[in-house]
Amino acid sequence: MRKQITNILRNFTFALVLLMAMPALSQQSSTAMLVRGQVIDAGDNQTIPGATVVEQDAESRTVGGVVTDFDGNFAIRVKNPNNKLVVSTIGYKSKTVAINGKQSVKVFLVSTVESLKEIVVTSAKTSDNGLMRIADRDRTTSSVSINAADLENTQAASIDEALQGRLSGVDIVATSGDPGAGMQIRIRGTSSITGSSDPLIVVDGMPYETSVPEDFNFGSADEQGYAALINIAPSDIETITILKDAAATAIWGSRAASGVLLITTKRGSVGAPKITYTYRGTYSKLPPTIPMLSGDQYSQLIPEEFMNRNGVPLNTLNVKEFQYDPQDVYYFNNYSQNTNWIDAITQAGITGEHTLALSGGGQKARYYTSVGYYKSKGVTIGTGLERLNARLNLDYNVSDRIKFKTDLSYTNTDTQRNYVNGTSSGDRLRGVAYTKMPNMSIYEYDELGNLTPNYFSPAANVQGTYAGTYNPLAMAKLAINDQVENRIVPHFNLSVGIVPGVFMSTFDLQFDYKSTKTKSFLPQNATGRPFTETVVNRASDADADEASIITKTNFIYTPKIGEKQTFQALVSLQSNDYRYTSHQALTSNTASSLLTDPSNPSRTQNSELFLGTGNLQARNVGAVFTAQYGLLDRYLINVGLRADGNSKFTGKNRYGYFPSVSARWRISGEPFMKSFEKIDDLSMRLSYGHSGGAPRFDYRFFNVYNNYQTEYLGLNGVVPGNMELTNLKWETKIGKNLGFNLQMFNKRLSIDAEIYQTTSKDLLFRDLDVTSVSGYSTISDQNVGTMESSGWEIGLNATPFKSKKWKIDFNFNISNNQNMITEISEFVATESGNTDRNGQFKRFLQVDNPFGSFYGYRFKGVYTDLDATRARDANGNVIAGPNGEEVFMRFNYPNTDYVFQPGDAIYEDINKDGNIDSRDVVYLGNSNPKFAGGFGSNVSFNNQLRLMLFFTYRFDFDIVNGTDMSTTNMYGWSNQSTAVLSRWRNPGDVTNMPRAIYGAGYNWLGSDRYVEDASFVRLRSVTLSYNLGKNILKKLNLDEIRVYVTADNLYTFTKYRGQDPEVSMGSGAFGMSIDNAATPPTKRFSFGLTTRF
Repeated sequence: MRKQITNILRNFTFALVLLMAMPALSQQSSTAMLVRGQVIDAGDNQTIPGATVVEQDAESRTVGGVVTDFDGNFAIRVKNPNNKLVVSTIGYKSKTVAINGKQSVKVFLVSTVESLKEIVVTSAKTSDNGLMRIADRDRTTSSVSINAADLENTQAASIDEALQGRLSGVDIVATSGDPGAGMQIRIRGTSSITGSSDPLIVVDGMPYETSVPEDFNFGSADEQGYAALINIAPSDIETITILKDAAATAIWGSRAASGVLLITTKRGSVGAPKITYTYRGTYSKLPPTIPMLSGDQYSQLIPEEFMNRNGVPLNTLNVKEFQYDPQDVYYFNNYSQNTNWIDAITQAGITGEHTLALSGGGQKARYYTSVGYYKSKGVTIGTGLERLNARLNLDYNVSDRIKFKTDLSYTNTDTQRNYVNGTSSGDRLRGVAYTKMPNMSIYEYDELGNLTPNYFSPAANVQGTYAGTYNPLAMAKLAINDQVENRIVPHFNLSVGIVPGVFMSTFDLQFDYKSTKTKSFLPQNATGRPFTETVVNRASDADADEASIITKTNFIYTPKIGEKQTFQALVSLQSNDYRYTSHQALTSNTASSLLTDPSNPSRTQNSELFLGTGNLQARNVGAVFTAQYGLLDRYLINVGLRADGNSKFTGKNRYGYFPSVSARWRISGEPFMKSFEKIDDLSMRLSYGHSGGAPRFDYRFFNVYNNYQTEYLGLNGVVPGNMELTNLKWETKIGKNLGFNLQMFNKRLSIDAEIYQTTSKDLLFRDLDVTSVSGYSTISDQNVGTMESSGWEIGLNATPFKSKKWKIDFNFNISNNQNMITEISEFVATESGNTDRNGQFKRFLQVDNPFGSFYGYRFKGVYTDLDATRARDANGNVIAGPNGEEVFMRFNYPNTDYVFQPGDAIYEDINKDGNIDSRDVVYLGNSNPKFAGGFGSNVSFNNQLRLMLFFTYRFDFDIVNGTDMSTTNMYGWSNQSTAVLSRWRNPGDVTNMPRAIYGAGYNWLGSDRYVEDASFVRLRSVTLSYNLGKNILKKLNLDEIRVYVTADNLYTFTKYRGQDPEVSMGSGAFGMSIDNAATPPTKRFSFGLTTRF
């Protein structure tokens, strides 16, 4: 396999080099000659800069070309002296000149108008839904677009990051600030419980595979592991269009049920070869971290915890970490420090990016090719991203009727992550750094008190053994978690005009191959544990190969039916065959930390050994019919039907049928609107459509058997892996959309508004609990209920000021989305979380409950003294017992029956019975934002100096500050934040910080004490750019030089007390947003340079 990959890369490199050499090779000919000339205005004899001069052969095929300089001069090496030159430019009639062996020519162009003060170029913008091109003004469905110019100054590593806040109805949240971390993308909110809510990504008309196979584990199969768009370089993007309503997405089938991202890459244009080089350099740093206790402050806290538990002081004879005896040199030096572990694992982030692109071509052939290199060092030690990407897009017109396109992209991505990279503060590196003992030394002191270069990683201490207690810096620097991905995607397109201008056919064939290798190694000196334990020298190698073959055949019919009517129809046949194989080897206890290969046979006794393979295949086919009819340029209607077949369903439910209908009324075209001269366009759109969702994983209708590793009589057995599902149905989404489009003042003001409602029926629910008498614990997938989702969106673009030199643009978008479960099966586990335990919240799946909601207690402060702990009724009167005895507030009586003490947390007694229990649990919040979007402004002077500002925002959503929960509970040996310095210590103290008590009490139950409104407005980017003037460019013989400086994430306006309010919502049926000390978005300061010649 590796040999095949090497051969592919070698051939790709040769093809790329050959392509970039084509302009030079084309000049080499025995009959080639150099022709010089000048292009002049026939009216005023002024020279014409920027005119295109191309050489055409006897068959009118373009074989070369150049562009005139600022004085109208050109020099072109022609291939044949008998060819001709075609000269053209905007505002002039093209002219053809026979060369006839002449080495010098003057070309006079005639203006298309007698007097031309200003050239205004207008065109009908067209875009497609991936299948059929339609003018933007004639779209009947809901979509929004962004072009390359809006993204060219972004410092994002991926397209999804660059799109944050820029498109209405598209909510994008970073899962982490580490390089290569994923982004959670939601178009119009969450639309499924455990099915996929991720949009389909389509690149140049073909689906882009982003699925995560079911057996993907690799030891780190978390959301960060798959940044779906990381392999598409932002510099290669021309436009991005988001399809949002069901009528637009239905034609793309089941994978598009949650929306579609249509990405169009750059292509070559007619003209001489153009070379563009771009450099970006970025410096990143973390925002201020949460202040933590010093070693001295921590050493005072821990004994207080023990004293508050039972009045017995901490026994330092047994707990040497707090003995501080100078006679015990080893413990005294290794546990008498003031270590800031967060600072220890933090570094300055550095990013460098280089992009080189070549484009050009003639009337027959055009090309665009690019090579990019991106390298980023994360702000957390041990994290980074390195990417090499290349793209080649070729267009060739065989004739007026036959056209051929070939696209080839290759990406190599190397992502370095921390070995411990989980989803909770207990196993995330930064979470451990926050709670690690600050009195512990980073480096080990020996028995003589000498500081050694070895990391201090004790086998055990009071914080435990390994998990959550390791030396964070040792883990960051010594452990390995490296993922290398190679992806190559060749795409071929053939277009045939069967009846020119009326009936045409296109055929697309795409191969998508991706190879992923994940290597991890956990050395003994990162854990400190004995060599006999499986967390020592633990090595894993995992390889995964994914391959898909995608075909698409379109038949497009566009008859001419008169000036007042338009019609376009399309039939599309599609198929996608996907295959996946994986291999994993895992061992532990190799004899040395230098032996990082799991295949190494040198292992100690009782070591772990695991060998695993995975193999799956999935296939789906689709047939689409869609047609659009227009009348009087005012009334448009579009109908569509998709039949989808998916191998994830059993035979009787394998095919789904999804109709759609949409219409547009151009009100501004009506006669009664003629008096409204300021209105350029006013339209109303209506759409209705169905789209379908399939299970995430395969083989659900098979009864799959797995190997059973435990031996019986020397033999391994097999066990059933899942229950056969013969009645599983499509998850169906029914969407309704009402939209308005308004353009005014010569298109200087544009407003788009949408109102929508989506009903998701037969919701897919994964891992449904069943009775054990069935022989299974869960059913893999089942249709269980209905969810309603509704909302609205508004997008605005305006040019409030424009003069000859100054121009000010403004953009704004806002969206609102709400969801509600309206039906749920009685067999679904409708709740999660235990409110009887510290640190947990209750979550429900129930009718009339929004998805993403969570419940808990209401925190009311701290009991100041004994009198405050007395139970009181609704009138505030003290409650007395049956015999008149005093009654004090209790927790979870009679199951736990803990009596609250002075200094304990107060929770609201909702029913005033003197007992805090499940009947006092109330709704606390929801992780879905009520409003989200972005706004910005561009100010330009003389089209050279430009200032760009862009803000993103999310309003009215709640997150659980899990970091605060773990750094203020004062419940164990973990370090705490400086907020605990205001804790309750003596009767009468008035504070909102409970007392410290080791391993007892209920001071950190899931309550609104840890729930915060995370609303924020972030200054996402500030860019100042400058384009060098024409005079300077002329002297340098360049077409463009642009320099710019950018600051990203410069400031965040928020009341959230944590490090950053941007937290993704967890996956699964009970997902919620919890801040668990992931790396926050970093402040980035960048310098960029673009030159074109």
